[in-house]
Amino acid sequence: MDRVRLGMTELQVSPIAFGTWQLGGDWGDVDEEAATAAIQHARAQGINFFDTAQAYGFGASERLLGRVLRDELEHRRDEVVIATKGGLRMTENGMVRDSSREWLRQGVEESLRALGTDYIDLFQVHWPDPNIPFAATAEALQELVDEGKIRHVGVSNFDVSEMIKFGFTRPVETLQPPYNLFRRDIEREELPYAAEHDIGVLAYGPLAHGLLTGAMTESTEFSSDDWRSGSPLFHGDAFRRNLETVRTLDRFARAYGYGVSELAVAWVLSHPAVDVAIVGSRSPAHIQGAIDALEVDLSRDELDEIQDIMDGAVPVGGPSPESV
Repeated sequence: MDRVRLGMTELQVSPIAFGTWQLGGDWGDVDEEAATAAIQHARAQGINFFDTAQAYGFGASERLLGRVLRDELEHRRDEVVIATKGGLRMTENGMVRDSSREWLRQGVEESLRALGTDYIDLFQVHWPDPNIPFAATAEALQELVDEGKIRHVGVSNFDVSEMIKFGFTRPVETLQPPYNLFRRDIEREELPYAAEHDIGVLAYGPLAHGLLTGAMTESTEFSSDDWRSGSPLFHGDAFRRNLETVRTLDRFARAYGYGVSELAVAWVLSHPAVDVAIVGSRSPAHIQGAIDALEVDLSRDELDEIQDIMDGAVPVGGPSPESV
């Protein structure tokens, strides 16, 4: 699999990153055997980039990833690139944002232990914290870079003004935003800013959290411990209308010899400012679909046709469904 340089960093990564949010428990019960097979398949197919977070089960996702990648992490560390995120803390009243020096430092130490590695290639602030000055957060992370515990610093779910404020103290090297055919708000400001400042973009949710797999129907139900069960994106008239759009996209894709999942991932990667699409998977078959998307080269005419189809969809904007 070809590699791309991640923004201003020297990191050479696969354009598909294996995302592990689904391994933390927020999507329902985790089948560790199937998850292990999916990660191993990703490695066998050339994926070297893995994205996780402290808040994905507060260690559960990181520990599972660390176990499956144990050989690489102990003996061939330069063969894998590990990205994790911090700055969320669980309290008795629920999840809160906490980008204080103390919590970030504690989070990095806990992530290192959970993963079983000496350093984190890319550490990202999971959500902007309105209660901590960005300068203080940036200074704390620079200290961890100087100590060799993390190598690069990025942000997730930040807007341009927040990246600018953070960047007064130390460069923002990467941005991880939500981006898919239904959610395109970052095209206005964040993607142009990232391109102008050589900020690597890791887009999450390219399959719209399962909507763009083509596997959902109007009768799809989610378990009570799956966050989608309470999300308006997967209920009501907007959901039904977008399902029809997905069916139209699938017919379009199949006319060219691939499926809607491959189209969705290829579309995200077609944007010149996007370096990587993060795709979560609980089975080898699902991650293979994302890998197959790398063979899809969308022409200008095809992109225009896709846009015509999306004109009938209900766009997604505002706070992400998984926001805190």
